[in-house]
Amino acid sequence: MAEEPTKVFRLCSLLMSCLFAYSAAVQLNDPDWYLWIPLYTSASAVNLQFIITISTRRKLAKFGFCVGLFLFFKVMIEQYYYVGSEFWSLDLNERIVREKLGSGIVVISMFLHLQSSSSSSSAINKVDFGG
Repeated sequence: MAEEPTKVFRLCSLLMSCLFAYSAAVQLNDPDWYLWIPLYTSASAVNLQFIITISTRRKLAKFGFCVGLFLFFKVMIEQYYYVGSEFWSLDLNERIVREKLGSGIVVISMFLHLQSSSSSSSAINKVDFGG
């Protein structure tokens, strides 16, 4: 059985939900908006976890994780072959770098939500933070 989320987790989820909702809103003028709006809206919905049920949240998290991985690799290939900029570039003036960071943040967030909502009791759920 899953434990009750802490206040810090709830606050972080709310902040990430706002970030992903804003990211979806600014994608409307992007030429490939149809790829990015579903990614950011599903990530926003997963982070608003108190509104949706656990099974729906896991499905949305899996969807966001898979789409995020696909778009991350798409952007990495595009960056390597067409732009030629470095892999570790953090120049946010480039569209490719912004898309790479956005999809990477979604993948990490969805992975963490999938881990926290897993019903199996694993070692990650029993971490003692020494408090």
